[in-house]
Amino acid sequence: MDSTERPRGPHLEWAVVASDIGPLLLAATSEGLVRVEFHAGPARLERMVGPLVSRLGADARRAAPGEEVLLAEPVRQLAAYFAGSLRRFDLPLDWRLSSGFNRQVLQELDRSVPYGSVVGYGELAARVGQPGAAQAVGNAMGSNPLPLVVPCHRVVENDGGIGGFGGGLETKRQLLALEGVLPQPLF
Repeated sequence: MDSTERPRGPHLEWAVVASDIGPLLLAATSEGLVRVEFHAGPARLERMVGPLVSRLGADARRAAPGEEVLLAEPVRQLAAYFAGSLRRFDLPLDWRLSSGFNRQVLQELDRSVPYGSVVGYGELAARVGQPGAAQAVGNAMGSNPLPLVVPCHRVVENDGGIGGFGGGLETKRQLLALEGVLPQPLF
């Protein structure tokens, strides 16, 4: 679809934006931000956008830089986050790519773990009434369709280890350093 055409049915607007941790794919529907993907280089875009469009059953429109409609505010807030002037995203979110326990955990994470803090997998499991479900919380973090905005980088191992991260451990370290949880990397 040409970027000037208006979709007639359900649609998805997507764009790739530069960030301090590399290119990010952002996608939004009329409900809100629906997807954030790390490492959105040209070789990965087709593998990212096609399945998303199929899953949502929507027409897709790639927004040209500066011409975002649904993504204008997410792009602005992400820039402010990386500039250090935004500590809490205030965006409508489209949760259709998450359900059940995973959605419950992600929504609790979004509500209760503020900028500059971390929570253990086990503690987050207890917060949703499932003590002992730390591994399931780890799976929920891995399925997070909205990383950064729903801050799965703030979930760490209960023994103080950094834990895993879909964007890669170096990306997780960078985000935690940005938020003052870890020292800034030397290089």
